[in-house]
Amino acid sequence: MNIAGVIVFSRAFTNSAINNADPLVMSNFGLVMIVIWGLAYLSATTIISNIKWLIGVFALEKLIYVLVWVIWLSENSLTQLYSKDLLAGAFYSIYGINDLVFMLFFVRVFLFLHTSSPKAH
Repeated sequence: MNIAGVIVFSRAFTNSAINNADPLVMSNFGLVMIVIWGLAYLSATTIISNIKWLIGVFALEKLIYVLVWVIWLSENSLTQLYSKDLLAGAFYSIYGINDLVFMLFFVRVFLFLHTSSPKAH
């Protein structure tokens, strides 16, 4: 979702409705950084050890996006955004849910790694 989703919904970074709806978080720079995070997630799939804290960072990053999305929803209208641009409305409808699902996944993996890793004495 981070890579293909951003590119599709932002129409290859030309959909100003996404940028205008939240200029601080969803500027083109912010969208590029979401793609970079997606590349980081893909890169991490090749690491087989000592990844627990990186997974914790991924969970924290997703938590921040979920919180920002909830705040955005409480202060903005999805209906108005849909009337401006269908893809922008769809993007803002699902990005927080997507981040919540992945945050829960990363928390679960982190906790699994934390409880299964040998304790240092």
